Amino acid sequence: MIRLMTRKEQHPAHDLQHEPVLAVCGWSGAGKTTVLEAVIAKLAGRGLRVAVVKHDAHGVQVDRRGKDSDRLFRAGASVHLRSPDELVSRVRTAVGEGLESAVWNLLRRHDLVLVEGHKGTPLPKVWCTDESGAPPPPAVESVLSVLARDDRRPDLLGRIIDARLDEAHRRRPVFGGLLIGGSGRRMGSPKQLLSFRGRSVLRRCLDGLGPAVDRAVILGRGALPEDVGPLPQLPDAPDCGDGPAAAFLTAFRWAPRCCWVLAACDMPRLSRDAMDWLLAARRPGRWAVVPRCDSGHLEPLLALYEPPVAALLAEQLRGGRRALHHLAQHPTVHTPRIPDRLASAWTNVNTPEQLALLEAGESGNGRQGETA
Repeated sequence: MIRLMTRKEQHPAHDLQHEPVLAVCGWSGAGKTTVLEAVIAKLAGRGLRVAVVKHDAHGVQVDRRGKDSDRLFRAGASVHLRSPDELVSRVRTAVGEGLESAVWNLLRRHDLVLVEGHKGTPLPKVWCTDESGAPPPPAVESVLSVLARDDRRPDLLGRIIDARLDEAHRRRPVFGGLLIGGSGRRMGSPKQLLSFRGRSVLRRCLDGLGPAVDRAVILGRGALPEDVGPLPQLPDAPDCGDGPAAAFLTAFRWAPRCCWVLAACDMPRLSRDAMDWLLAARRPGRWAVVPRCDSGHLEPLLALYEPPVAALLAEQLRGGRRALHHLAQHPTVHTPRIPDRLASAWTNVNTPEQLALLEAGESGNGRQGETA
């Protein structure tokens, strides 16, 4: 069984203080909803996925007593109300399940979680003053800023949110996962064990990937060449199927709040320059960077994936689509063209002839889709 990394293992003191989460607090009538409405419209206009958790001390009321959906909820079910363009969920929470669990769950599918109210929680927060201008009570902790009730409030809150997004993005660890495990029938040997100019192919890939990431991990089963040295190795989790999608899900199960660069082990020209170009394309709101070659073909096996894309893949798999390139249909996935000067980094080897061409200094064939 794959053991999940704790948040402390993923990053020192990695908790909600360092995630894209912000509480907007203040007394009733202070204008919290009004300022959130203005700011969220701008964030959504930029393509960001925003979730809001609203505190209601008197109990949540989303349905009228006696309606079919209310009767089903009171009978003990969680109820989901669907229409063509929206979904409303009325879900029963487990005993002891609090705000933190709800926020972590929302972060799986959103760029930002805003909490209205909940002034007693340790979340980072801003305080909206009412007409009196009184500051927050001393018991309210982790207040980043106090916002007066004036015309500047939406702009000030927007700047604070942008800073939170940028900080969370900058602090997120980047892990590199090298995929192995193919039988290597065409090559006569598992690809990671092949030799390329005096070193193993896997070592060559690691030389390009490793210096650019916080931690490198081997994804998949199989023997490793001696020149790789000790590295964590994650066999595909039994319930994740096989192929690249299984390695993808296993990686995010092990370290769910990290950004992952996934790379096949058969690209001996993987370079630090290619990694720097890929990492420079990261932005808040981009859930993946899946490069395109000149022909327009996507290259998902030297690509970058942020935490929310794991939920997209899981949903895609439930629909029977296993290929990673299907992720590019989602609007949060960025698909830039690979610069000519870096194209050789995406060159893979599938036959002894291709490997010989690369050894001789020729380009060989680029990847033509996922080979696993």
